[in-house]
Amino acid sequence: MSRVSKPYEIVERALELSTTDGLVVIADEQSSANLRWAGNALTTNGVTRGRTLTVIATVDGAEGTASGVVSRSAVTAEDLEPLVRAAEAAARGAGPAEDAQPLVSGVPASPDFTDAPAETGSEVFADFAPALGDAFARARSGGRELYGFANHELTSTYVGTSTGLRLRHDQPNGTLELNAKSPDRTRSAWAGRATRDFKDVDPAAMDAELAQRLRWAERRIELPAGRYETLLPPTAVADLLIYQLWSSTARDAVEGRTVFSTPGGGTRLGEQLAPLPLTLRSDPHAPGLESAPFVIAHSSGDSGSVFDNGLPLAPTDWVRDGKLERLTTTRHSAGLTGLPVAPGIDNLLLEGGGEKSLEEMVAATTGRALLLTCLWYIREVDPATLLLTGLTRDGVYLVEDGEVVGEVNNFRFNESPVDLLSRASEAGRTEKTLPREWGDWFTRAAMPALRIPDFNMSSVSPGV
Repeated sequence: MSRVSKPYEIVERALELSTTDGLVVIADEQSSANLRWAGNALTTNGVTRGRTLTVIATVDGAEGTASGVVSRSAVTAEDLEPLVRAAEAAARGAGPAEDAQPLVSGVPASPDFTDAPAETGSEVFADFAPALGDAFARARSGGRELYGFANHELTSTYVGTSTGLRLRHDQPNGTLELNAKSPDRTRSAWAGRATRDFKDVDPAAMDAELAQRLRWAERRIELPAGRYETLLPPTAVADLLIYQLWSSTARDAVEGRTVFSTPGGGTRLGEQLAPLPLTLRSDPHAPGLESAPFVIAHSSGDSGSVFDNGLPLAPTDWVRDGKLERLTTTRHSAGLTGLPVAPGIDNLLLEGGGEKSLEEMVAATTGRALLLTCLWYIREVDPATLLLTGLTRDGVYLVEDGEVVGEVNNFRFNESPVDLLSRASEAGRTEKTLPREWGDWFTRAAMPALRIPDFNMSSVSPGV
């Protein structure tokens, strides 16, 4: 872009063009690098760059403040004024916004606001790619085939407002998914990792894990639907509790629409949800899971408000020592419900379990239990209980007296994460994990494995 090519210049120029009462400008500069492989060989790789500009205009009126939001990609210098005018027109044509609040002010500027955006590229795979090649060789000699992909994104977000905010956040986000198959395609196993820079992922260790699972699958055992003691790995726990977090909006709870509601318009805040001393929390500064320390809202909805852009975020316990501590609120919904302001934060941790690894929990199993790999196709059945349904995928294994004795068929499950917390009999060591189902939207999670005495496998599934 001529004359306004730098992100901070774009933000400043958009603010200069404003003719309404308030303006919020969000510039997202994104770069990504990826590798894909199949049959023990790299197939594609690529690097991309992109820019998205979101303009939020506000107009004060006798009946309240209206807002208009317009987002566009690949914005040029010539596009900037039409974009601002489009947001202003949307605001003038809208009715008062229900979530209207004064735009955030008084937050110290980011010292790097005027710096160039951070970028990723193929160099992020400098150590990972050779290690992956070694894993291909081991897999080939071991009679298995590796498929998968690695993706790394780096997004620099610049937020400027007419109230003087000048904030910036750089967010790295890496994911690795590795799938091993037997040559005849009758056996399959999956492993995934989330990473900030690909320096903490080990393809050799992942391949060894998958090789073991393929060996377990050499013996096939058919089991009927029913309730089974089940070991949920961290990835499955993350998928379930992320959905619980997304469903924990205070306003919906107060209005009687969620599992966190009580009759008569109250909430379950303060109620003991789990007998184990588990704490479910978010922290923008959690080591290895760092996320934006202020609200970045491109649109308004049940769990976020464009008027809250730039609002500082603090560590928040959603469940503390098993007790429901917080429900998510915007400034608007906090005012409606009388609850503290508690915006959502882009990471999630469950802590307070023991020090056992998943492997040690398997070894400590007496009698029979199922060991899952991951969950997918998760959908809500009943918001009043947060009953979810979904399928197991890429390996369900039978454990007998501390040893895995074979692979069983897949199942459809029906469970509520809130109910699971109340029934969990053991939690293992918290570790970083990649949610399988929600990995496209939420990657920063650290969870323990959970032992559930009676996980409900509602029907047998032909899924793989």
